[in-house]
Amino acid sequence: MNQNDILIYPTYFPSISHYVAMIQAKSVTFEIEDTFQKQTNRNRMYIYSSNGIQMLNISVKHEAGNCRFKDVKIDNQYNWQKNHLKSLEAAYKNSPFFDYFVDDLQTLFEKKHEFMLDLNFEVFEFVNEALGISIPFEKTTEYFHQVSDKTDFRYLVNGKKDTTQIEPYTQVFDDKHGFINNLSILDLLFNEGRYAVDYLKNQHL
Repeated sequence: MNQNDILIYPTYFPSISHYVAMIQAKSVTFEIEDTFQKQTNRNRMYIYSSNGIQMLNISVKHEAGNCRFKDVKIDNQYNWQKNHLKSLEAAYKNSPFFDYFVDDLQTLFEKKHEFMLDLNFEVFEFVNEALGISIPFEKTTEYFHQVSDKTDFRYLVNGKKDTTQIEPYTQVFDDKHGFINNLSILDLLFNEGRYAVDYLKNQHL
């Protein structure tokens, strides 16, 4: 295990690699002073549908130019909660542990969050509770392009830069499309339940 102090972004139902980094860390600091960037996991996740990999994205409202992510608001005129829950049900209703968590997931999706960052922190709490773990954390108070006192895992927010390869586990549609690497933590949770914790502790970044 790492046992490092790490710096990482709070994302929307984080990738499995995100959780590997956090669960193995000595301490976690969340970067909240960053500038919003499109096409990152700040406001999207990837799941395994019957057709293969599927992206679930949340539309956000942000000003032109340099807008800090903590100021980015969710565009709630779209019923994204209903769409995401429907997609998750279609993808995971036959997984071993979906029924254990769907009620709490539904409660989460019934809330109307104004800010994307607030939703991401509530998602973080939901996942930790589902896994039966506690991950204490701090938040940044200013932005540094480079850090020397922590292992910088901020790059994991960008799926194109995250090349983590994880060990295969059983997925709902793997007989159709094979194993799909490093999806949202929900994929692991619904397929492995709390066994996911030991799995996460044994992966390598």
